[in-house]
Amino acid sequence: MIVKSRILFLTFALISLLALSGQVSNVAADYLMVPMDLSQNDHLKSYGIVFWALSQKMKVEWLLNYRAGSFLIPDSRLLALQCRLEGVSYESLSSSQREEVFSEMEGKNTEVVLLEKEPKIAVYSPPGKDPWDDAVTLVLTYAKIPHKIIWDDDIQRGKLVEYDWLHLHHEDFTGQYGKFYASFHNAKWYRDKENRFKREARKAGYKTVKNHKASTARLVRDFVVSGGFLFAMCSACDSIDIALAADGVDIIAPQIDKTPLDKDYAKKLDFTRTFAFQNFELLTSPYVYEYSNIDVSDYRNTNHPEKEMFTLFEYSARFDPVEAMLTQCHYDEITGFFGQTTSFKKQLIKPGIRILGEMTGQGRAKYIHGSVGRGTFTFLAGHDPEDFSHKVGDPPTNLSLHKNSPGYRLILNNILFPAAKKKHQKT
Repeated sequence: MIVKSRILFLTFALISLLALSGQVSNVAADYLMVPMDLSQNDHLKSYGIVFWALSQKMKVEWLLNYRAGSFLIPDSRLLALQCRLEGVSYESLSSSQREEVFSEMEGKNTEVVLLEKEPKIAVYSPPGKDPWDDAVTLVLTYAKIPHKIIWDDDIQRGKLVEYDWLHLHHEDFTGQYGKFYASFHNAKWYRDKENRFKREARKAGYKTVKNHKASTARLVRDFVVSGGFLFAMCSACDSIDIALAADGVDIIAPQIDKTPLDKDYAKKLDFTRTFAFQNFELLTSPYVYEYSNIDVSDYRNTNHPEKEMFTLFEYSARFDPVEAMLTQCHYDEITGFFGQTTSFKKQLIKPGIRILGEMTGQGRAKYIHGSVGRGTFTFLAGHDPEDFSHKVGDPPTNLSLHKNSPGYRLILNNILFPAAKKKHQKT
């Protein structure tokens, strides 16, 4: 209680000092707009401001396709102070100015979506991982958005019911340790990971790592079917679908698990279990870095970022508000980025899956969204939006140097998605 009192005292003291210096108005406006066009100083921390406002029980209006998806929040001195402390640009609006904004939006491809609650966020990530090992964990930490790290044992114990939104760290759900066998199977970190995963599988009552990870994949799918929101990047996108399709089938090369591949394993794959992909072919050789032909990683382009550009599809904000929320950005064309899974072969994507971003004319999708049961999933290919050709051992990305990153904005659109009061109409 004493600590909280001191924090409140210091906060209001700082407000008073800022007011005396003219940095905070003595009279709060009716609304505060957080612009998300090129006038914004820090796009990424803007999402943290919105999340903070939701945690304070404020209602936030997301203005889809208006100034690149700006936010309107009831104004307060604390809110303005929070923006200043985080370096987030904002504008004060009166009630009449707010109505003028709404009038300007009429008749255009715009919509107002009400954000009503603070989503409970979980990140599926191995214990001991640093925040920069995963783009989502990195940007949540940078934007100061609260989240919990969970792992297989948490999911096995039914902890997913405590969360609205789940992100899958770029993990391998197939039990092949990321398919790093060829390059790293003698490396200490690889052997340590293999031994740790085997211990965890035995502790959970499974004979193999593959069976353990397949069980986790099934529980993640159950989470979505029952109404959860799933987001995944890089190899988690295709490896979870492979694990679901190959549940009960040995698809792992004997060099890795010491047991032979199932005979006719390709005919035993069940694509009805998967989220996004079907009719794919597995690449089972331990000397091949890829899991399957779902991924298209054209490494000839590692020195040509312009060849990896992807374009966001412009959805109707009124009739497709979900897709419009997920594609809000201050740029329509975004520089792509490599990963173990860099892009998705479009011909292997199931019917009904919405393509949010694609490499135009290349048969490659970068960003997709779909529904399973009462929930939804979004897959974004690539490892780190600001590390173009990420390699094992690369230094961490410093997001203070990329605070206006359009690629990281796409991630954060997904963080706010569960807070929205949504429609489900389709054009």
